[in-house]
Amino acid sequence: MAKKVIGLVGETGSGKDTFCNIAKKQFSSVLLPRFSEPLSEALGLFFDEIKKEDQQWLASALRDRFGEDILMKSIAKKIEKADEEIIILNGIRVKEEFDFIKSLGGVIVYIALDPRARWERVRERKEKKDDNVSYEEFVKIDKGRPETQIKNLGEEADITIKNDKSIEDLEKKAIQLIENVNE
Repeated sequence: MAKKVIGLVGETGSGKDTFCNIAKKQFSSVLLPRFSEPLSEALGLFFDEIKKEDQQWLASALRDRFGEDILMKSIAKKIEKADEEIIILNGIRVKEEFDFIKSLGGVIVYIALDPRARWERVRERKEKKDDNVSYEEFVKIDKGRPETQIKNLGEEADITIKNDKSIEDLEKKAIQLIENVNE
């Protein structure tokens, strides 16, 4: 059976992780690598709490030094070793990652949600130390270099999911999409 490869692009708090959790719950053979994984792993060596701002800085530093595709290279190693049938790459931030997924025959999914709703969701989840910031600070962080390309990449995506309803609505859309990839 051919692997189903799905790349998720979306601003912080749009629902990418929820999409992945739905996939993991509904399907038995799912690999969920994230482009930010190597950043979190590296920062975790030095800090107990990881900030989005630090991830952005490290991503920029690595890309400046080693090229825009550096995070994609770490994910490529994981995919090569994967036995799973469904691979969902979460957190596309640059064109090279987008193109990489397309080169694998993957489908790009843009999960869209307005900034205020994203900010509210981020504050509720408390995943990173800097999640509990003012709306103005959230918008400022949202305009960081790695975040700026997301909207453009979303416009080039194969599919857009508007995540402005319930979790059940997202679940229905996610399951249908995954079942129909490469069909």
